[in-house]
Amino acid sequence: MAVKIIIRRKVGKDKEGRLLPLLIQLRALAAAQPGYISGETLRNVDRPDDYLVISTWQSVDFWKTWISTRQRQEIQKKIDDLLGVETQYDAYYYG
Repeated sequence: MAVKIIIRRKVGKDKEGRLLPLLIQLRALAAAQPGYISGETLRNVDRPDDYLVISTWQSVDFWKTWISTRQRQEIQKKIDDLLGVETQYDAYYYG
């Protein structure tokens, strides 16, 4: 069953320039992973420091495989170090 992964981040204006290339790099790697369907990064209109990443996977098992890859973990560590907080994920099945 397909799942949507939701990631919320608070990104200060001074960190945007360093964060966006890392997100693009993650998306490019994810797109090559088995089970990846799509992904998008959204920025809140009223609160521009509020970012939302939504990715869709064929199953939660494909997602779990992806998050455990060394390549992804290395990039994720850079993101977490940059933002000063560990990224949290929420996985949702379709209703």
